[in-house]
Amino acid sequence: MLPETQQQASRRLKIIAGQVEALQKQVEEDRYCVDLLDLSLSVQRALRSLDALVLEGHLRTHVIEQVTNGESERAVRELLRVYKIQGPAETGAATTGHGGHDAGNH
Repeated sequence: MLPETQQQASRRLKIIAGQVEALQKQVEEDRYCVDLLDLSLSVQRALRSLDALVLEGHLRTHVIEQVTNGESERAVRELLRVYKIQGPAETGAATTGHGGHDAGNH
């Protein structure tokens, strides 16, 4: 991993750790469910952002090296592994809501 990418990843992980601690505190305080979901989804977005950063770094360094050194089959296997680990793409069903009711926690 390039030093710049490593610094960015480390910084993001510290932020994510703080978010997870805040989420744990909210659960312990029995906070409003939508507040918990909001923070949980923020953590998930932050993790996806970290994944993208690490993947980009891998593509720009290791994959290029592998292809340049005649190891393109290895590069393909690794990329397929990442693709399979990622799982199916989101369908957006979770964002469609049910009836548009607002609990109004003001």
